Amino acid sequence: MRNLWTRAGVFGSMSMAFGSLLWSQKKTEPDQLFSSCSSADANLTSPYELKLVQVLFRHGARTPLKSIPDVMEVQWVPTLLQPPAHTDINYVVTDLQGGPRPPAPVEDSYRKNVLTGGTYPGQLTTVGMQQLYELGKRLRRRYIEETAFLGSTFSQAEVYVRSTNIVRTIESAKCLVAGLFQQNQKEIVTILTTEAESEILYPNYHGCKLLQILGSHRWAESSTLPDIAADLQNIQNALGIAAHQNVDFILIRDDMVARETHGLPCPPVLDTWRDTVEQRAVDMMCHIYEPSKRENLQLCVGPLLHTMLFNIEEKLQGTSSEPNRKLFLYSAHDTTLIPCLMAMGIFDMRWPPYAADITLELHQHRQTNEAFIKVSYLGQDHLLPGCSGVYCPLQEFKQALSAYSLSSELYQALCNNTEGVTKP
Repeated sequence: MRNLWTRAGVFGSMSMAFGSLLWSQKKTEPDQLFSSCSSADANLTSPYELKLVQVLFRHGARTPLKSIPDVMEVQWVPTLLQPPAHTDINYVVTDLQGGPRPPAPVEDSYRKNVLTGGTYPGQLTTVGMQQLYELGKRLRRRYIEETAFLGSTFSQAEVYVRSTNIVRTIESAKCLVAGLFQQNQKEIVTILTTEAESEILYPNYHGCKLLQILGSHRWAESSTLPDIAADLQNIQNALGIAAHQNVDFILIRDDMVARETHGLPCPPVLDTWRDTVEQRAVDMMCHIYEPSKRENLQLCVGPLLHTMLFNIEEKLQGTSSEPNRKLFLYSAHDTTLIPCLMAMGIFDMRWPPYAADITLELHQHRQTNEAFIKVSYLGQDHLLPGCSGVYCPLQEFKQALSAYSLSSELYQALCNNTEGVTKP
């Protein structure tokens, strides 16, 4: 088992983390986007009544998973990780049944290495904590101040908080809740997680045999594609990276964006390569996930999409064990959001920035009781392919995702069906 996690260290790490504030700085201010798309719901004359909200979000800014080799190093010092006082809340991390937090082999793999400056790879920084706090404040404006959809104090009955069993996502969830409720709580916030083998909040290369076989091959293959390989060779030469070093555009981008986000210096030559690095990193992900093949996205996010659809059905049918639940929060990774956006048909070929969010709102028509789903990404509403409007009739939404949503039973059957599939 130790060898499995060691081998998965690089591959598994990359299946859960990488991203950028770079793009978000070029976009319209999220606050403007949120306020512009919330007025209809705030208006009591709106024909739609908000019933349920599910937010799938990426963790905040963090230390890089690995530094670019053979280039000038920067100091990733512990003072970059100081939690702001306003992000403190009283919380506990448990498994899905409320028991002790499970072992975290992926987190353990990060802590086998130390970055220059003394911190571990993949740790949430003060900047990242503030990003999630700000996302929480934006959600507060929409769902507490403008619509009074949620109560102003955290309630376990109203809010479900789920995270991958990685410290940066757990801390990101904590910071979002602090911003959402401004540290107002009458009970402990429980952040639920699960063991790595059964995690559905990222493409699970550890728990799904078929995905491990297919994914590891396509990951290795992605850097050898002619255009990508040629650009990689050129940038390695420009940066002075030795030929024997194992680097790719995702690694280069990860370190580059982490440095820029925290005001740390990048090799000057990267200035002329920035757009190419961004493009090629996304090209690699598209090759790895291969969205044109249904099975790949099913294996990556099928169980998560199924869970979110199940939450919607439970709310509409009144069968939930928590009838007052109004908000599901899922703290995850860029490599969760990318295949979800692909499955929904709204991936824009840009890497999701730190603290990016996909929000699903369930609305009911006040007169007809017909259910509608509204999807937003980075605070901006999106019209999904197959939907007749931004307020997408539930049946159309379910049909749009039917090719990718996968029950737990079907997922396990597919994962174990490796007959005739050999490791390259």
